[in-house]
Amino acid sequence: MTFYNDIYPFYPEQRTPFIFNLNLLIVILVLSVFAAAFLLILPGIRGKPRLFWMIRIILSLFVGAVIVAVNFSGDWAAGGAKVTTTYKSFSSGVVSADVGLRVGLSGINVTLKGDPVNQLNETIDYNEMFRWTDILDKDYAEALKRGLPNPILHIAEKFTLNSPCGLFYQYRYSGRYTSATMWTAFCCWLIANILLSMPVVLYAGCMMLATGAFIFFSLASFATIQNVPPCIFTVGTVSFQLEFGASFWLSLTIGLLTTFLGVLVVLLDCLAPEALKEAFSMTSGEDDDDEPVLGTAYINHSFLEDVTGASQEQALRQTAKDLTYINMPNL
Repeated sequence: MTFYNDIYPFYPEQRTPFIFNLNLLIVILVLSVFAAAFLLILPGIRGKPRLFWMIRIILSLFVGAVIVAVNFSGDWAAGGAKVTTTYKSFSSGVVSADVGLRVGLSGINVTLKGDPVNQLNETIDYNEMFRWTDILDKDYAEALKRGLPNPILHIAEKFTLNSPCGLFYQYRYSGRYTSATMWTAFCCWLIANILLSMPVVLYAGCMMLATGAFIFFSLASFATIQNVPPCIFTVGTVSFQLEFGASFWLSLTIGLLTTFLGVLVVLLDCLAPEALKEAFSMTSGEDDDDEPVLGTAYINHSFLEDVTGASQEQALRQTAKDLTYINMPNL
């Protein structure tokens, strides 16, 4: 059905490839603003506490940023290969391209980039996102209507409900529990930071240990996918499998870091509590009951000799009490 010199009256939907997760970008920007704000007030801190305060703030923001960011990242598991395969259905055209698959907590991301990019009079550079929301089959059916290349459709089909691999249930539900425990770890991290600003450093160390524990629970939840037979992705004559990605190993690093910091704080509180309080610029509270330091006082002995009706000792105490208000500094 054409008119006006073979121009189609209805145009196909323009393809907008998945480039970067907007939620992940927002997390990075917000934490960057917080880091910049704390660094701006750093020159106002004097003495040795400046370096310790800077390290503490940077480490705390880094841990919090990673815990939040991995919930929106898409590379908990990854795999890929260089393949030579048919490009689209009902076509004998063969292309050479790099196929990649990344699995996150919210869905999968399939990439296809030609080598070279321009082949068969077309630019081969696809980056498609299939989410776990509702059923991934809806996104797969939409991809079929759009006429995506065969390698992308073949990989996405492995995550549908009717696939014999059963990847949909494995990755969706393991990702759900992983995300839940990660958000719990983030709550523990917030409580630990609040306790660090109070004279209860020991409890802050315990919450850091709880943060590390929940991170390890999330990693264990995602690692349960290894208990089932792995699914092999075959594109053309090349096969590949999924392995743990950057987000998994980064979460493991943060879990070890928070556990180490928690153990360090608990040990220092038991072995060297004074050094720990000094490091966090905390006083023991005993100095609050001390009497204020008085300035130099001069007593008029001739006045004391003329005092009648009271002993010299009582007069001396009364004079010292009066001098407390007269010579007290900064008043």
